[in-house]
Amino acid sequence: MSGHSKWAQIRRAKSVNDARRGQLFTRLGREIAVAVREGGSGDPAANPRLRMAIQRARDANMPMENIERTIKRALGGAEGSNLEEVTYEGYGPGGTAILIEAMTENRNRTVAEIRNAFSRNGGSLGETGSVSWIFEPRGIIELALDGHDPDEVSLEAIDLGAEDAETSSEEDQILTIYTTPANLEKVRQALQEKNYKILKAESTMVPKTRVELHDARTAHQLMRLVEKLEDLDDVQNVYSNADIPDELVASYE
Repeated sequence: MSGHSKWAQIRRAKSVNDARRGQLFTRLGREIAVAVREGGSGDPAANPRLRMAIQRARDANMPMENIERTIKRALGGAEGSNLEEVTYEGYGPGGTAILIEAMTENRNRTVAEIRNAFSRNGGSLGETGSVSWIFEPRGIIELALDGHDPDEVSLEAIDLGAEDAETSSEEDQILTIYTTPANLEKVRQALQEKNYKILKAESTMVPKTRVELHDARTAHQLMRLVEKLEDLDDVQNVYSNADIPDELVASYE
């Protein structure tokens, strides 16, 4: 998991250009619009999914005016009304499992693009249920330790309702805290009130079992496949059960 976390950090660092920022804002806008539609409210206090979507958007430096405009359009039925939430499953290089969450107005287009990304990058699209059983929904909070003792902060987080916590490495000074999806917002708010710096908080899918990739060619091919999937306009999130050593992540270009 540490290698995958490092890879995610590198991906975020590479995603600062305008094109990627625009794509990210589009995805976040879709999530906000669907949260309004599904939650039946544009008030984040009464709509937990919207509250988390807004938090993610703010964490990504999405302007508040963009967020408010998206909510207003969604309330008026002009935003997100035709979007469907679809999950796709497949296999990547090295026998890895891949789970994809998409929002689309055209399922045929989306599945064709996803199948093409798999076939061109050493993977294959699977049937419904083929790998979803490997993943479970979790809440994840990334917290900057800033010199705090990770064991003490972990115990404090667990007392606040978290399930577990781990550091990816001593150098990172980042603590990853795991919660149930239902407790994510409660734990995040409690930690923030204690003046901890929250880097990220989101509901995600975490693999129950992981596949270790020690071969550089296979690891890089898997990372390339995930990148191609993430670059598709309709794709919201891509999850993999690959465990990639830091040195292979660092050598990927």
